[in-house]
Amino acid sequence: MTKLVKPLAVSLGDPAGIAPEVICEAWTKRGAKSLPPFFVTGGAGVLRAAAALRGFRVPLAIIDHPGQAVEAFASALPVLGGSDSEYRPGEPDESGARLALGSLEAASLLAASRDAGAIVTGPIAKSELAKIGFGFPGQTEFVAAACDIPADDAVMMLAGPQLRTVPLTVHCALSEVPGRISADLILRRATIVDQALRQDFGIPAPRIAICGLNPHAGEGGRMGREEIEIIAPAIAALRAAGIDATGPHPADALFAGHARGTYDVAIAMYHDQALIPLKALDFDQGVNVTLGLPIIRTSPDHGTAFGIAGTGAARPGAMIEAIRMAGEMALRRTGR
Repeated sequence: MTKLVKPLAVSLGDPAGIAPEVICEAWTKRGAKSLPPFFVTGGAGVLRAAAALRGFRVPLAIIDHPGQAVEAFASALPVLGGSDSEYRPGEPDESGARLALGSLEAASLLAASRDAGAIVTGPIAKSELAKIGFGFPGQTEFVAAACDIPADDAVMMLAGPQLRTVPLTVHCALSEVPGRISADLILRRATIVDQALRQDFGIPAPRIAICGLNPHAGEGGRMGREEIEIIAPAIAALRAAGIDATGPHPADALFAGHARGTYDVAIAMYHDQALIPLKALDFDQGVNVTLGLPIIRTSPDHGTAFGIAGTGAARPGAMIEAIRMAGEMALRRTGR
């Protein structure tokens, strides 16, 4: 990672969650995990208190510009900006939500302006942010809007050592899923996934497995016709366009060990169909990656975990992987 010129911007996430402590622990493991230089947008006091509570030795370097982070990173955790709040682990409040939003906004702008090599977002509490006027379903949609990208063209991919999955529909009620699935949406999402795996993950010919919606992939129409009328025609169109797409596959068998070696990513029809297998296999190393953006954005694939914040139970693996993956993607895009 030493070839990475621009540091990564890490947003603090909700200061009452586990993000501050896992960010600090990630910095302490920077050498052992070969992490690229990164800095945090705001929350110096929160980070200092979180490190002290966990017993981590984490000197902070308050910086005025992202460019200062690279030199400072070897001996201190760089923090940009003066925004802060009280550190109250497990007790989310309005001031913490405002700090989380300000940190996310700052990190997004720095990535969009190319002052940062990528953005890594700490977990937020969407319900807390909604109280202060945050109008997006999640951070994926917020970052897409910051880049002037339509929400449907910002594709969420969950990536771990054993599996990559993409939910076609994301934050909606299960009852709404059949009405939201369309051949056009499958084509758009799968095309973005194919391009991103080539560009950002170095896979020259991605293999894309596409799930069915219904049990047994509809079983020839006896358990639903979405596979016949929507999903199969979309797969045929993808193959005609030169994309190696297969399916519709029964989702109950696609994630078994012997099947996972037959594809590079699985596109699922709804949130839990994609996230359950990823979290079952790679919970501590799962990364949420947003594809289709002009910038790189990753995030640990876990939530705020208010229930264990400050207790010493939080594990940094997913944050470390999110930082590492963002750095690797940035290197590929710069051709280094």
